[in-house]
Order: sequence, then C-alpha cells, then structure tokens
Amino acid sequence: MEVKLDKRYPLDVDSARAWKLLTDVPATAGCMPGAAITEKLDDTHYKGSVKVKVGPASAAFAGDIEVLALDATTRTLQLLGKGADRGGSSASMNLTATIESGGDAASSVLVGHAEVVVNGKRVKTIDVHAHCCVPKAMALVKHPLEAPGLLMDDTSVRIAAMDAQGIDVEALSINPYWYRAERDVAAELIEVQNETLVEFCAANPDRFVAFATAALQHPELAAEQVEHAVKKLGFRGVGVGGSVAGEELANPRFHPFWAKCEELGVLVFMHPLGTRELEPSGRLGGSGLLTNTIGNPLETTIALSHLIFEGTLDRFPGLKICAAHGGGFLPSYANRSDAVIRCFPDRVGPLPKKNPTAYLKDGQLFFDTIVFTPEALRHLIAETGPGQIMIGTDYPFPWTSTEVDLVLSTPGLSDEQRVAILGGTAAKLLGIK
Repeated sequence: MEVKLDKRYPLDVDSARAWKLLTDVPATAGCMPGAAITEKLDDTHYKGSVKVKVGPASAAFAGDIEVLALDATTRTLQLLGKGADRGGSSASMNLTATIESGGDAASSVLVGHAEVVVNGKRVKTIDVHAHCCVPKAMALVKHPLEAPGLLMDDTSVRIAAMDAQGIDVEALSINPYWYRAERDVAAELIEVQNETLVEFCAANPDRFVAFATAALQHPELAAEQVEHAVKKLGFRGVGVGGSVAGEELANPRFHPFWAKCEELGVLVFMHPLGTRELEPSGRLGGSGLLTNTIGNPLETTIALSHLIFEGTLDRFPGLKICAAHGGGFLPSYANRSDAVIRCFPDRVGPLPKKNPTAYLKDGQLFFDTIVFTPEALRHLIAETGPGQIMIGTDYPFPWTSTEVDLVLSTPGLSDEQRVAILGGTAAKLLGIK
C-alpha cells in the first residue's frame, strides 16, 4: 500500500537556522513518522528502524536509512528509510524536505513530501466526490457560479490541493441544477456539459475522470444521454441528485433511466440537492447552515429509503449507487427500517425482498468517507462492509481535507481493506487503471 502526502509546517526560526537543523540527519530522521537512527555507518548511511502505525495496530521494521540528497543551494534533504519485520512484511518511506523562506526574515517553512509503501503494494487514491462546473452549460439556464473553485480553466490549484491531500485521481461531478429545464434546453445543456467534461479529463488524464450528467426530468432522454455518454464518450459513471424537481428517484417514471444504468453497468453517484420543501417552513433557518448540515444528508436518507421500500433496488438488482456524505443518516439508523417491517407490517407493502439493512451490504449501495472521524468511519464500515466505501472530499468545499489520513487512522482494517477504500473499489467501478 502506497500513500503520498504533502505537508507545510511554519517555523518560528529563520531559514538559515532551520537548514542547519535539517542537515542534522539523525535528528531529521527522528522527525519521519516512526523512524529512528540506531547506528551511523558513514555520512550518508545509517542503521535504524521504521515503525508504521495503522489505526490501533503498529509494526516495527528494522533496516536502513540512506541520505539520497543534501543540497545546500535549494536547502533540500532527501532520505530513504526501508526495512522488514520478522514476518516478512516490508515498509519504506521516502521523505523530501525543503526549507523555504517565511513571511518575514525571522520565519521559514518546512515543506515535506513523503511516500510510504507497505508490503510493496501500489494503489491509486481516488476521490469519488469532487465538484466542478461548466459555465457554458450554466449560461443556458442562467445558473450562477456557486464557488470559484468549481472552475476548471486553471487546474493548478485543484491539483496542488489533491497532492497535499494524497489524492491521485478525482472523479468529477456536477450537482444537478437543470432538472426544471424544458426538453430542448436540457438536451443542449447535457450535450455541452458532457463533452466539456471529456475535455477536462483529456487535459489531465492521469488526474481526472468524470461522472456524466443526464436530464432525469425527461427519463427517456436521460437514458439516451447515458447510453451516448458511455458508448460514445467513454464515461463509466453518471451523477444524479437526491430528487428530481421534487419527485423521488423511486418514482416509476424514472425506471427507463435506472434500467439503462443497470444495462450499461455504470456507477451512479447520488448527491443531494437539499430538502427544499422544508425551507419555506423556516425549520432549517437560523444558525448552523442547517439547509446543508442537516438538509443534504436528510435528502440522501429519504432517497435511499424510497429506493429500498418502493422496490427500485429489487427491480434493478444490478444497479450500483454511491451515496454522498456517507449515505446520510441511513447507515447510522438503518435497523429502524428493519424494525418497521416487524412492528408495522400493515404499513409496509409490498415488502422489499430483503431487510433494509441488507441493501447496505449486498453490493448495490456504496458510500463515500465524508463522516469526519475515525469512529464514524469505523461505524459506517461496520454497517456496510469495507468493500462499499470509497474516499470523498467534497472539493472545493472545505468540509474536509484529510480523507486519506482518516482511512489510515480508522481502527480494525486490514491493509487490503484500506487499499480498497483508498482507491481499489473506485478503480474497479470506474475502470481506472
């Protein structure tokens, strides 16, 4: 398993003093997470240990630490630590540290880039929840720009953020704003949008893939759009909202769309649009940005519940849906959905083919990691299984920037399970090599 991380640390000393410390190799090696010098062989080779901690478990690797570069001109140090434990597992850590000038003469910045490899396994870290926009398409319905970070004209800031977070690939998506557009406008908008998404990905094919867009308010047209996106444009997924202009995704009139997604085997990324029907009442007003904080995960909870109870997932057993924000509130309280079948069977019907909790685990539903704490992610995995979880960051919105760290610090996971969450599952579903 390989993870790449970029960090910046402000220092309260000038760059000359900081560089003097950095050239003290034993001291610097001690700054590498879990590394320590035990013996100096010569000026560039040392014996030492590397201790790798993953959640509550740790492993100690005895081995070598080598100075690969020590450049006073650029004030850059590169160290390589590698070793093996008694069980045959191996680990290595490649650290590049550079001292940069700070905001004034008395300060500096330590810039560190680390690559950690456990058991020689390489995995692409894939973010399935990253937003963007296409202004040309938005102009067709006069939709405003919600955040400058959605623009893709200059991706340098976005890619720098990905690098800092340890993200190799973003799966771009666009929150639906076109669900009330007339058919002709919707057709043109989706055509422009999907073709532009292809251009975004082609400009940086190693960093971006995308979910196609579709006009679900016109289900037959949406089915055609998905087929064109997959067969002609090369998409492996499609994005949808949590409802369609007030209609539930489980409404039978959307069956043509779901049937086409199942037929083509694409991953559907479902992102909520909020519970706008509650907003006029004022229940989500006041402090706390409740229209988003509560409203977004609530819509996901409602949408998934209808897909289960109205039989949509039973009708289309090959569907694969990834629900944003950890699936909303449903995974945390899904047993109540099982209980309603037992306690009020006359209020549920026709019954779904399985208990509602089974749909969380049986391969149709997937969830991103935006649940904020290791304990919350541990619980989500306990309710769904590690094979149903994929990294999400919500970029460019600042909800989180530490999802790789979150996966690595969540207890109870094997290396193979972490590899799946970090990118293995998303790679399989989206055809990323």
